[in-house]
Amino acid sequence: MARDQFQTLTEPMYFTLLALGEVRNGAEITSWVNEITKGRIKLAPGTLYALLAQFLENDLIMRIQTDKKGKYYILTDEGKELLSSEVKRLRFLINNYDNYFNK
Repeated sequence: MARDQFQTLTEPMYFTLLALGEVRNGAEITSWVNEITKGRIKLAPGTLYALLAQFLENDLIMRIQTDKKGKYYILTDEGKELLSSEVKRLRFLINNYDNYFNK
């Protein structure tokens, strides 16, 4: 996998992967991300589908079905591992901040 391109996730990447902790289609991903971020992140269709294509190509997600409502996706084990690594990275940053400013 071209892991370097995912070394630091953008917020749209992070929240798209997080949304795929359960089976969702594109519209459901967009709605969930909008809801969980209280409207701060709005995934445009072009952005979302570019991310989904990139994630599929790198085996971070898989398409599990297609029906009249769209294509449905879920995280792979590799996607879960990447998301977990990103959470650890973010916690490390926060801990450094806390240790520096909250002595």
